Amino acid sequence: MQIVWFKRDLRVQDHRVLSQATQRGVVVPVFVVEPEYWALRDASHRQWDFVGETLNALRTDLAALGQPLVVRTGEIVSVLQDLQRTVGIDALWSHEETGNGWTYVRDTRVRAWCREQGLPWHEIPQHGVQRRLTSRKGWATHWGRFMAEAVTQAPHLPPVTIEPGNIPTTTALNLPSDGATRRQNGGRPAAQVLLNSFLTERGRTYRREMSSPMAGAQACSRLSPHLAWGSLSMREVAQATWARQREVKARGARDGWSGALSSFSGRLHWHCHFIQKLEDEPRIEFENLHRGYDGIRRSAPDTDRLAVWARGETGLPFVDACMRSLRATGWLNFRMRAMVMAVASYHLWLHWRAPGLELARLFTDYEPGIHWSQVQMQSGTTGINTVRIYNPVKQGFDQDPTGAFTRLWVPELAHVEDRFLQEPWKAANASAVLGRAYPMPIVDHLSAARDARDHIWAVRKGQAFRQEAQGIAAKHASRKTSLGRHRKIASDAQLKLPF
Repeated sequence: MQIVWFKRDLRVQDHRVLSQATQRGVVVPVFVVEPEYWALRDASHRQWDFVGETLNALRTDLAALGQPLVVRTGEIVSVLQDLQRTVGIDALWSHEETGNGWTYVRDTRVRAWCREQGLPWHEIPQHGVQRRLTSRKGWATHWGRFMAEAVTQAPHLPPVTIEPGNIPTTTALNLPSDGATRRQNGGRPAAQVLLNSFLTERGRTYRREMSSPMAGAQACSRLSPHLAWGSLSMREVAQATWARQREVKARGARDGWSGALSSFSGRLHWHCHFIQKLEDEPRIEFENLHRGYDGIRRSAPDTDRLAVWARGETGLPFVDACMRSLRATGWLNFRMRAMVMAVASYHLWLHWRAPGLELARLFTDYEPGIHWSQVQMQSGTTGINTVRIYNPVKQGFDQDPTGAFTRLWVPELAHVEDRFLQEPWKAANASAVLGRAYPMPIVDHLSAARDARDHIWAVRKGQAFRQEAQGIAAKHASRKTSLGRHRKIASDAQLKLPF
């Protein structure tokens, strides 16, 4: 009896764990709803809604293969002990997970229990992240080979006499409503529709419009929550993208598709690149990557500043529009994610951990490895990345030139002229708007940015800082020299990578 433990891999297609487990015996596919996890500060109502929909779709797919998904709610070791008593366990199977610190500790408990029971636990990679990596040299080559391998087909599953169990509601998990009125739908069918529409229709303007929070909502793939929870595999997305690139190249049209697909394919590599950082250095969820920044910000946040930033009431219209949009939809394009995090860290001078947790809850597509790597990058604490202190007023004019996005989410500024929309304090009717319908800016964004820049760059001086930064770069930085080897791997596999 083989127990396949589904985690962030909620699909049957290209599921190597499921395929390999069926070769060893009868499979019981199990998902464990862990209330302790869903009570964490980086988990949320919107995430569980998405997961619940995805589990329902997975249960349907597994039933079509012969055995529906078994769902249990509780602490994982207790669930495994119960399965041991009721159906017996000869082996436990799962994909490798690079999750938050809680999941790491939980997996440690599972590993100890398996040893006590004399049971093997087979953990298999599901994307380009490598465990126990000693060097980034050759990492990109490994990624290319892994993604070029054949997609695994869904196997037949003999039925097992076992109660399938209920998929709990957010109410049953005591998850408070979080206002995600326009959240994306979960489930593999929704993911397949998005992938197809992006590669054949929506994605043509991806390169040009990905930075706009309004246009990007349509032009971006919107696959991130499906990749985060595994209703699509990275290999499926990569190979579908490469196939579409070959089609576009054969057609020879100059319609924007070639550049759009090239940009998108590059970002598929970055997905695993950033998760690898957390896999290699789990402490970045809690501590500055470069220790030279320890103590530069107070660990306890200014709760008033944090609250107005989270609610979208900073008095900086474009920042507020982005945060309000995120609260309602669970999604924000990458540039705006970077900007709102930078404003929290630089202009409001908040330690990155508290706003990082707030964003984690708001993102339906929360992927811990990508999230905490980016939170530190946008807060200037990696020691190896360019310090980017976004000007929120300039970003508003650049990325929302018509003001449509800002006006949609900050209707209090309806009577402010377009030229003053991102700086309403300069408008002739400012006294009638600010402090009444809409708040005055919580900070002077220009002087706050200057102060933050001075603090950040002051730390970067000295040989000790440079030495630690060199060590961080050696461990975590990408290896651009590997791109040539990608081409050969793709050629060998009859796949053409876009470099």
